[in-house]
Amino acid sequence: SGFAEVVKITYDANVISYKDILIIFMTTHDPTTLNRQGADVGTQYRSVIYFYNDRQKQIADLVLKELAPYYNKPIVTEISPMGIFYEAEKEHQEFYKNNPDYGYCTYVIDPKLNKLRQLHADKLK
Repeated sequence: SGFAEVVKITYDANVISYKDILIIFMTTHDPTTLNRQGADVGTQYRSVIYFYNDRQKQIADLVLKELAPYYNKPIVTEISPMGIFYEAEKEHQEFYKNNPDYGYCTYVIDPKLNKLRQLHADKLK
């Protein structure tokens, strides 16, 4: 279908910058694995950053360039203009909150949240 599973973020730039959000994203998943996140394989699981304007694209390009030396493999994260965003079905909304003991949550999401807390504690409330 060409779609990717993504998260749409609304944020206050006075609280956190777009660049900081991208750094958090890039350091809490594996941006070097093509079309895969954990055990999930397929183009819908690709690492992608969608941008709304040229400034966001410039920042995304800069973040990937700055982080590249920290990885042993090339970053394969795609940077593309934002198109139409389709919300997932209701059962997928707030999935982690509603299913914290589900296998995917304990084996995939929990480690990412732990990494987030370790690497970016200064950005959390």
